[in-house]
Amino acid sequence: MMKLTRFFPKGSLLLLTALGFLLVGFLPASSSSIAADAPKEVPRRDAAPTSVVVQARDVDLGFPVEATVEAVRQATVAAQISGRVLEVRVDAGQRVKQGELLLRLDAREAAGSDAAARANLAQAGAAYERSKNLHAQKFISQAALDQAAAAFKSAQGSAAASGAGASHGTVTAPIAGVVAQRHVEPGEMATPGLPLITLFDPKGLRVIASLPQYKLAELKKSTRARIEFPESGRWIDVQRIEILPTVDARSHTATARLYLPENIEGVVPGSYARAHFTIGQAKKLTVPPAAVLRRGEVTAVYVVDDKGGARLRQIRLGEAVAGGEIEVLAGINSGERVSLTPLKTGIELKAATPAATR
Repeated sequence: MMKLTRFFPKGSLLLLTALGFLLVGFLPASSSSIAADAPKEVPRRDAAPTSVVVQARDVDLGFPVEATVEAVRQATVAAQISGRVLEVRVDAGQRVKQGELLLRLDAREAAGSDAAARANLAQAGAAYERSKNLHAQKFISQAALDQAAAAFKSAQGSAAASGAGASHGTVTAPIAGVVAQRHVEPGEMATPGLPLITLFDPKGLRVIASLPQYKLAELKKSTRARIEFPESGRWIDVQRIEILPTVDARSHTATARLYLPENIEGVVPGSYARAHFTIGQAKKLTVPPAAVLRRGEVTAVYVVDDKGGARLRQIRLGEAVAGGEIEVLAGINSGERVSLTPLKTGIELKAATPAATR
């Protein structure tokens, strides 16, 4: 203070001190105070869970049957006349409207037959008119008039048939849908009955399954069923079940039609599926498929304890149940927690083991 008084008067020291306290209010806060006042990061509520508690729950008892997907509305367009394929306007996977032109055939032969039939029709019509006039004047008998009338009607039928044949040179779509397969190429020879184009309506799909005869009485009482697509793990509820009243004499099986909801994405005719008919309920211990770790013949899960530690434990699984989960027959108990990310848990466990041994 003695040194400061040498350069600043006493009143100036008081002014500098007051100015210092005033500037403190405008100075930025320290890094520690910013960290204390900053809002803490809130964990995301929409983050996927990393573990789940395994519990016994009521599940539907299903009777699984191998099945195949087919379209409710499907049509294979065939040739109705002989002729070379001139033009094909569609290909597999293309959507078409009802009545849209699919391909054209060389119908010159049919057109020639149609022209001859129409000429015969004109001649028969003129002969019939002359016969009517002659019959009115009593120059010909009633039998001659009847013969002329019959010839005229026969010519009309031939002309109608030939006209229909000539129109078959252009092949149109009988239904709106998707082209499933194209059976011919331009330049090939088409004959009556030869398949040309196969179409299906993707809006309506159903699953066809064969039911064993010894299970028919029980399965006919079932009003619910689910369709499983094993390659994707997808399950779909059935809208309606229809069991045909006949049994095949060779295989002793009945055909069941299980109708799927409309406009299902990712399901196409011909796909493999598995139909699960609900025949009761039971309490089973299940585990999500994501928690199961498969290594060769070993099937295991990572069991997580209360402290967050994980330990690999071998289990024995049963069949898949409704909802996509898998029945657990042995290895874990109800109430234990398992990891839903077994690969990540295994990597973390291996990384922590060398650090613990140091």
